[in-house]
Amino acid sequence: MKKFLKIALWSVLGIVLLLGILMTGFMYKVKNGLPIYETEIPKIDFPTSQKAVLLFTKSTGFRHSGSIEASKPIIADLAKKNNWFLYETESGGVFNAEQLEKFSVVIFDNATGRLLNDEQKSVFQKYIENGGSVLGIHGAGDNSHQWEWYIQNLTGSDFSHHAITEGFKTQNTEVSIEQQADSLTTLELPSKFDHADEWYVFYENPRKYGFQVVANINGESVITDGNMLFTKDKNFGMGKDHPVAWYKTVGKGKSFYTSMGHDETVWADTNFVKLIENGIKWCQEK
Repeated sequence: MKKFLKIALWSVLGIVLLLGILMTGFMYKVKNGLPIYETEIPKIDFPTSQKAVLLFTKSTGFRHSGSIEASKPIIADLAKKNNWFLYETESGGVFNAEQLEKFSVVIFDNATGRLLNDEQKSVFQKYIENGGSVLGIHGAGDNSHQWEWYIQNLTGSDFSHHAITEGFKTQNTEVSIEQQADSLTTLELPSKFDHADEWYVFYENPRKYGFQVVANINGESVITDGNMLFTKDKNFGMGKDHPVAWYKTVGKGKSFYTSMGHDETVWADTNFVKLIENGIKWCQEK
């Protein structure tokens, strides 16, 4: 009997240890991403009569599979509607100077983790500063990218957390559109609309860093407690002025970001889709 109990105890301890290792590995991946890079240059036949849009869906951190897969046909429909040439990939090989400069906008569609090697980062930075543009959706603004220039010019402030006490469920609240934003970004959007999403909390308001806010929520209307297990310093939000979409110019280029876009349900919201369409058009406008 004692031998059986000893075997059972060691088995339980082994399982606990294994679960701990797996959880630690998962948390590391979510926070830091994995250094996986692609360098092979793809073959792309760019049409001369259409603006080219790059849809980049690579994830080496947490992968928002539902949102990414739901977004592809929606963005393809937007491309067809607006006569854009759409190229979708998860390979960083497209981030070479010759091909990248042909795109009017690069969409980081829930792209998370360490996405590009140092050379590709440099190419992308020059692309933006020389007149290119980037549009980031949700996970594109989390803290897994390990790329200071990217964070400074896409979100302005570092991502802190999202609500944990509600599990990973989305929360419904009212989104307000700021009418002083560029009219192209607010075109055909109601002044207010209900939207359910996973609401990101950033350490500081992006207004502080010169970003123009397009949409915000009352941060006091949603749960923002991110405490869990040994994390005890995430029980805070951004207050009543909680931006959820914003933009700025970067050199000669442009940057547009929305923290909305967590799962597949958001792509059934016509107002959210319109915000994305407006953001792409704003990025493309010279």
